[in-house]
Amino acid sequence: MAIVKSDLNDWPRFWLRPFFEEEEWGEAADSLSAYETDDAFVVKANVPGVPADKVDVSVEGGVVTIKAEHEETKEEKSKRKVVYREGRMAKYLYTTSIPCPVLADKAKAEIENGVVTVTIPKAPEAKPKKIKVLARGK
Repeated sequence: MAIVKSDLNDWPRFWLRPFFEEEEWGEAADSLSAYETDDAFVVKANVPGVPADKVDVSVEGGVVTIKAEHEETKEEKSKRKVVYREGRMAKYLYTTSIPCPVLADKAKAEIENGVVTVTIPKAPEAKPKKIKVLARGK
């Protein structure tokens, strides 16, 4: 008989720790991140295993939507009956609001290593403006 040690045995530490600790779980397979630069609003979404032609990106009404769907099947046959069939289906749907005015018609999307990156240029009125400070007095 094997003895299995569980963090449940140390109940105060188990129940008081964060539910997902980064060193234990790492980055989630289905995650979305969005951030701003001085010139653009950028959205990154994980869509592992989905080819570029199966990813749809739209920017409408201040919202970015990323949809991706992919199905794989593998089959081995022996004469007339199926001996083995394996399938994998992945569906992703991400939406996030855009917190600043953007030029939606100039948005670009690309996929690399299972991550879709959408870059949407900010509208001129949303870009930071440098204001010259004048000295008064003396």
